[in-house]
Amino acid sequence: MIKILVRLFAFLLLIYALGYAIFAVTLPKPAGDERTDAVVVLTGGSGRLERGFEILRRGLAQRMLISGVARTVRPQELAAAYHVEPGLFECCIALGRESFDTRSNGDEVARWMERRRYRSLRLVTNDLHMPRAGYELRKRIGDDIRIVSDAVPTSPSFEAIFIEYNKYLLGRAADLIGI
Repeated sequence: MIKILVRLFAFLLLIYALGYAIFAVTLPKPAGDERTDAVVVLTGGSGRLERGFEILRRGLAQRMLISGVARTVRPQELAAAYHVEPGLFECCIALGRESFDTRSNGDEVARWMERRRYRSLRLVTNDLHMPRAGYELRKRIGDDIRIVSDAVPTSPSFEAIFIEYNKYLLGRAADLIGI
């Protein structure tokens, strides 16, 4: 019986290690020039907002949602910090202030997309966060809306990949048991 348990544990450990390796070497890349109805930027990492503003300026999306913005941040501050025309905030940029983590980002984005009846979105977050963010978002918006993953490249450490891989697995496991 002990031998069977040891072999089972070794097998599960091997599957876990292979999953980690696949996760680490298949991190998403930036998207091309594909047009979408909207661009959604999840706050929390460098390069994300810059990429979102670039997409909007180039006309690759009509509107932008920045999800996870602190309540104290004002549009004028973002416009000044990122050298964005203030008028762009009035017409085309919404600040989402309801989310505080990746799951609630998904909820916030789903509600925003539904209210506007958009059929496609470009999701901007960093490459390490994209698998989990994409998974959480896909669960909430279904298969009818096209999602273009536009990952901001990073140089993550072994530890950062390990942590994000485990968060991804925990999110999937939580869904399996209904949490």
